[in-house]
Amino acid sequence: MKMIYLLLALALSVGITAFAAESSTRTGKLYHVVSLKFKDTASKEDIKKIEDAFHALKSKIPQISTLEWGTNVSPEKHDKGFTHCFILSFKSDKDRDDYLAHPAHKEFGSMLGPVLADVFVIDFWAQH
Repeated sequence: MKMIYLLLALALSVGITAFAAESSTRTGKLYHVVSLKFKDTASKEDIKKIEDAFHALKSKIPQISTLEWGTNVSPEKHDKGFTHCFILSFKSDKDRDDYLAHPAHKEFGSMLGPVLADVFVIDFWAQH
């Protein structure tokens, strides 16, 4: 019985080590996708300020590798009211985490709050 526990512990240790090695040696891009739905009361000027402020994060936060954005043009009508999509990329989990904690990101969130109806965020490592 002791041998079974020893073998299980060894297998678990190898698995954890392999997982840690994989996550620290990822290549490619980590994408951070943000979709916004604005309140009905948000004016065109309010929305333009948000667009400009989100775009400006690229120059304020060096961990952002790329930032692209646009407004919904899908004819499928599955947008659920989300009108804007921002796609950021990062080289590592740490860069993404530094972005999330960055004062410029926090300031942007405070600016966004009063005009935001809903937000959808998903992060993923690109698969090739």
